Order: sequence, then structure tokens, then C-alpha cells
Amino acid sequence: MQQFLTRLFGRLMKSWSWVLLIILTILIKWVSWYPDWVEINYSQGVYPVISSVQRFLFGWIPFSVGDLFYGFLVLVVVFRTYKFFKFLFLRKLTRQFFVIAMQQGIFFLLFVYVFFNLLWGLNYNRKGIADQLELQVKGYTLADLDTLTSILQNRVNGYAPFVNESQRDSFDRKRTLFLNTEEAYKEAAKQFSFLKYSPRSIKPSLFSYLGNYLGFQGYYNPFSGEGQVNTTIPRFLEPFVTAHEVAHQIGYAKENEANFAGFLACRSYPSNVFRYSMYLDMYNYALGEVYRRDTSLARSFQNKAHPQIIKDQKEFRDFYQRYNNPVEDLIMWGYGHFLKANNQPAGKRSYNEVVSWLVAYYKKFGTMAL
Repeated sequence: MQQFLTRLFGRLMKSWSWVLLIILTILIKWVSWYPDWVEINYSQGVYPVISSVQRFLFGWIPFSVGDLFYGFLVLVVVFRTYKFFKFLFLRKLTRQFFVIAMQQGIFFLLFVYVFFNLLWGLNYNRKGIADQLELQVKGYTLADLDTLTSILQNRVNGYAPFVNESQRDSFDRKRTLFLNTEEAYKEAAKQFSFLKYSPRSIKPSLFSYLGNYLGFQGYYNPFSGEGQVNTTIPRFLEPFVTAHEVAHQIGYAKENEANFAGFLACRSYPSNVFRYSMYLDMYNYALGEVYRRDTSLARSFQNKAHPQIIKDQKEFRDFYQRYNNPVEDLIMWGYGHFLKANNQPAGKRSYNEVVSWLVAYYKKFGTMAL
């Protein structure tokens, strides 16, 4: 009798787990259609508490707990794959094996989907920083782009002579890089309260060298609340990449929003290195959009760029050409579809959409605001 009750209880628990996950999946999808509700109740309500607790729990640990979690998942997948092919070779695959494997796979996907969205992913559906700043983000003309690119070039040209190698070398100690990024957000929060960031939980990725082959500069782990930075990329990229990942941590999930929040943070911080890193990134995005519309205009901009900018642009290209491989192309293809599935129809080009935000920003607050 006791054994029967134990089995019955186990089956009921499994059934209720399925029911709960399915209900939560439906609710999450339904809620995602209401950005106002998400903004007020989740992004500005529940999420700041969730993220603060995560950063409090894991931020003090010197290594990435989330990376260890990802590594464990990879090992589980490798083991399950090995087991599948072993059974296939020994001809032990049965209909029951396939049914159980499919059930476990669907359950796992539902579990990840639900917790991904509850812990962070719903931020993809918020109204976001444009609403907070009352920006009219829309299309722009070539004249708008010309104005923006001129301003950004003037800014980055102005900072280029003042960024020396010793300042860049200071980021060999990643604690310095991460502490400075935290200070940048503290400065930005004085003007933009929605950029408040505390406590800190930003760390070097344990997979930095692998990341060079997979094509990532940084990423956010919604399950641990940690921001990871690929610390093997060229140093002039690191300040802005770190600011971008912090933007994800405070609830700006879309890549264009994270880029724009990173712009506000770096601009607020009186550091030549941080401002140069940010303005170089923004200039490159704007220049890329100019190239798409008028190649001769783009070349004229490059002819006026400071030699340090040309040098860093070349280092950037050489770095990624050195690691370019077919696997990266496949990963980026999948990542692009992931972005499209999460309310970013432009896919990988979502990063470039920060140009629209910058145009809207200077039209509202003036060119000096850039």
C-alpha cells in the first residue's frame, strides 16, 4: 500500500509540474502582448528585486557561477548524446525510450522558457528606455545620419589623443574595469534614475577564448544574474562592452536599448578611456549605416578620422578575421533568429538600431547632449 501511494504521489507531482509549466507558458505569452503592463509590473516592479537578489547572492563570488552552470548543461547534453548513440549501436532503442526522451526534452524546454522569462526575458516586451526619455524613435534621413556621424566623429577624434597605452593596460586588472563601469552607472543614475545599478555582478567569462571562435564579446546569464565579458577582445572595446552587459542586468534586454543605455553611462563618466570606447563604437555603428546608403560619404568621413581610430578599426577587423570560422557563422545565424523570436525583428542588426536612438536623442535634447 505504501509503495502504491508513493508511486501515485510521484505521478501526481509530475502531472502538476506539467500543468503548471503549460499554464505559466500561456500566461507569459499573453502578458507579452501588453508592454504597458510589463513595464509597470515587471520591469519596474518585480524584476529589479529579482536581479538585485541574484547579484547579491552571486556577485561576491570571483568566478562566474552561471558559466559553471552552462558547462554542466553541456556535459549533460554530451552524456545524453553518448547514451543515445550507445543504445543505437547496441540496438536497444525502443519506442518507450523515444517517448520518455521526447517527454523529458519538451519538459526541459518548457522549464527553461518559463524561468528565462520570469527571471529576465519578459524585459524584451517592455516599453523601455524610449518611453522613459519620451523619445520619438523612428526612421531617419541621410541628412540626419550625416549630422549624427559628424558629431560622433568629432567626439571620438577629440578623445583619441588622450587615451594612452597605460590607461588601457590598467584594464589588465579586470576588477578595475568592472569597478569603473559601476562608477559610470552611478554617475549616470544622478541624471537618469532608471540606470541605477547595485550591487555589482560583472565577471570575466570562463569561456572567453572559446567566445572568440563563437563570435561573442559578452553575454548576460538570466539564471544567475551575472554579466560576463570576453576579456580577450581588444582593450578599447572592453569598457563599452562591459557597460552594455550591465545595461542587460538592469533590465534592458533588447540590444539597441542596451547599446543606448551603455552610451548614457559611458558619456556620464569622466574617463577618456570609457568615452573613447563608447564613441568609437557609436561612430562605427553610424559609419556602417552611412556605408549602406552612400559609400563616398562614408569614405570622406574615414579620411577625417584620427590615426588612432584607423589603427583600432584595423585591429578590430584583424582580430575577428583571425577567429572567423564556419561554426561562428552558424552560431550567429541561430543567435539572429533568437533575437527575432524575442521582439527584435532586425535580428543581428538590432545592435545597429542604436543609431535611430541617437538621432532621436539629439533631436530632442540637442547635439550637445551627444
